[in-house]
Parts: sequence; C-alpha cells; structure tokens
Amino acid sequence: MPEAGHRRPTPEELLKIVEEEGRAQQRGRLKVFLGYASGVGKTLRMFNEGARRKSRGEDVVVAAVQPDPSAAVRAVLEGLEQIPAKGGPDAPCIDVEAVLRRRPRVCLIDGLAYRNPPSSRNAERWQDVEDLLAAGISVVSTINVQYVAEKQREVEAIRGKRVSDSVPERFLRGADEIEVVDAPPEYCVTRVRDGAAESPAGLERQMSALRELALVLAADVVDRQLEQYLRRHGIEQPYGTHERILVCVTPRSNAELMIRRGKRQAERFHGELHVVYVQQDSLSKQDEETLERNLSAARAAGARVEVLDGEDAIEAILEYARGHGVTQIFAGHSQQGGWMSRLRVNPLERLILEAESFDVRVFPQGESHD
Repeated sequence: MPEAGHRRPTPEELLKIVEEEGRAQQRGRLKVFLGYASGVGKTLRMFNEGARRKSRGEDVVVAAVQPDPSAAVRAVLEGLEQIPAKGGPDAPCIDVEAVLRRRPRVCLIDGLAYRNPPSSRNAERWQDVEDLLAAGISVVSTINVQYVAEKQREVEAIRGKRVSDSVPERFLRGADEIEVVDAPPEYCVTRVRDGAAESPAGLERQMSALRELALVLAADVVDRQLEQYLRRHGIEQPYGTHERILVCVTPRSNAELMIRRGKRQAERFHGELHVVYVQQDSLSKQDEETLERNLSAARAAGARVEVLDGEDAIEAILEYARGHGVTQIFAGHSQQGGWMSRLRVNPLERLILEAESFDVRVFPQGESHD
C-alpha cells in the first residue's frame, strides 16, 4: 500500500514548485498585524518593527499613517522616512507611484481597509498593496478583524454595528506572515466605550468574542499556508489547525444523524463540514429521492456538498479527503451480512484500512439516538 504522506513529487509537480518559488522570489513579502479592537497596540507594534528593520540596515519607508497617532507612535515616526499621502486629510490615499519610484525594500502602511478617492489608481488600499508586492516591495500593514469582509456579519452580531470599508479574506490568506496583536479584553473596554450603552461587563464579553474571532482567523490563515507549503512539496498528509469533517452519504446511510453530529463537531472547533456522495448508476426512484433529501439537509446545515465521480468509490473519497485537509471521515455501515460478506473486505473495512491519515467514525444505519 503506498504511503501518500511520503511519496516523491511527480515531474509536473516539481515544475510547478520551481515556477511558484520563482514567482515568490520576485514578489514582495506581506506581513499583517491583526487586531480585534482599537487599542490593542498593532500600529505601535508595526512601526517599532519598521524601526528595528531600519536599524538592521533595511531600506524602510512609511506610506500611510492613520489620523491622530499616539505620542508613542509619533516618537517612532520621527526616525522613519515618510512618503506623503495624496488626497488631503479628508481622503488620504497611498502615493503608489511615488513609492514605486522610490523602490524601498520595505513599506509600512497603517490600515489596510481604506476606500480610495474616485480618481485614484485603485479603488481600495489593499489593491495598492498588491501593486507594491507585485513590484517586489515588501509591505508591513495593520488591520482589525471587523474590516475582514467575510467576518463582518459575525462582528455585527457581536457589536451591533458594521463598518463600510473591508478587505477580502483571500488577501489575508496570501500574507507571508500574520501576527495577532493580543491584549486582555478588559484593557480594550475603555477604548471602545465612547457613548456605548453597554455596561463594562457587556463590553468585555464583546471584546472576548472579537478576540476569539481574530485568533481563529489567524489560525485559519496559518493553516492554509501550511497546506499550500505541503502541496508544493508533494506532501499529502493532512496537517491542520481546525477540524474538517467529511460525511459520506448514500441513499441507505443514516445521513441525518451523521450531518447533525458533523455540524456540531465542526462548530465546536471552528471547523468545516464537507458532505460527499459518490455517483452511482441505476438508483431506484425511492433511493434518488432519499439521496436528494440527504444532500438538501447537508446544504441547509451549511456544508460544502460535492458529488464525486469515480469507478472506485473508496479511492474517490480518500482523494477528496487528502485534497481538502480532512481530519475525520463519517461513514455509514449496514448491519446486514452473511457468510459471503465474511469472505471479502467490504467497502467500509477497506475505507478504514486505507484511511491511514484520517480518523474514521462509523454510524450503523439503525443508530438514531443523539
């Protein structure tokens, strides 16, 4: 049996590795300081890092500073070269052309989530950063979790308010390094109390929830970076920070229970729920209706649903699991048997034998308690 976690890369995979490493060498590196609320200290942390890099001989410039910086930030800025922003104090934007002409090694940008004025080179500041990275200039920047587009609904549920500017999560996933600037929730309460109706205890609970959201986001970014690294080097073993549950449904499986258990476990560990069905021919009308109900239930549960093709159902399932970093596989098992079934390895036994890198949980068809 081949060991998928230690196989040699194919020639095509080696060529892809070389091409990606070549592009990575030409592109600047992106580091992001991620905060969960105002006052955690991400801006000061970023400029202090810029000062340290300059002291080591790196060519560092500042291209964006948020309005009204603290005295500590102003003190650090005095020792750093600044490229003035364009557009005036009411609508400042990075002078991308000036930065490109200057061509520093590192550019410091305080605040990723800004919408540029209509006449600007790009609509959004994070797109300006993309241009700098593509030109080989490394960027160090800051952002609060409330400005991550895919997290704004969760932040709104926590804080009851939503900001207008945003940065897509895919941009953060492309960062070479992401660092959470952490601080105790009670430390940030005084910074966000301006006119707030909530009690200090209520605000502290909100800050704790935002802090958890930021930590999970950073862990997810690091997790995806690790997966990309492993794929580039031909390593298929599913390492990961979060749980990824794969539920394998058939018309006869106890899909409702498996999906319910899978969803509960995925939510508990801030993970993902995947549901797959391997295409079968000649299903009865009743089986087709049952299958469609199962898949509809999976979609309603927020699962990623895929119908797989393949003559070998077990290999199709395992290939999907390896490709998506699955950590657990839920599978159904029929109680039926007989002397013939004991003479050969059935599909479930084969799945358990070959799923060396995964935990397999078996749900008998008759199991209905929760």
